Amino acid sequence: MQRSLLMIGVAVALLFAWSIGRAQGQAEGEKVIFVSAKDAKFSVSPNGASGASMAAIWGDASAGAHGTFTKFVPGFDAGMHTHTNDVWLVVIKGAYLYKDDAGEKRVGPGDFIRVPGGHKHWSGGDKKEGALFYEESSGKFDLIPAK
Repeated sequence: MQRSLLMIGVAVALLFAWSIGRAQGQAEGEKVIFVSAKDAKFSVSPNGASGASMAAIWGDASAGAHGTFTKFVPGFDAGMHTHTNDVWLVVIKGAYLYKDDAGEKRVGPGDFIRVPGGHKHWSGGDKKEGALFYEESSGKFDLIPAK
């Protein structure tokens, strides 16, 4: 019985998070959005990390739900941290390096990873190529250093 209630609670929470992201995305209206990564205008990420830059595709990463192209310079090290909101990303070029208590992952071109909000992890860019990836979240971007 408790497991069933837990599953229902998780399903409701996921539905709620999805609906917030969907509502934010609908603010863009019914227009088609096209942005080429090679022509995108990158600027320092909202947390000011040297070596990480973002280019807005939709939304505003410093204020709420968003989609961005994100770049890590070769060897970028974000340190151990968490994010308030879930982060979904798909690598386009190079490799996004990921590490948590369960182990390490090299997320390469075409690969997807979801990092739940509040989950402590380390991330960085490949030492030779860095990383270019599409990143999306249902809330604003933050990087909270882990203790």
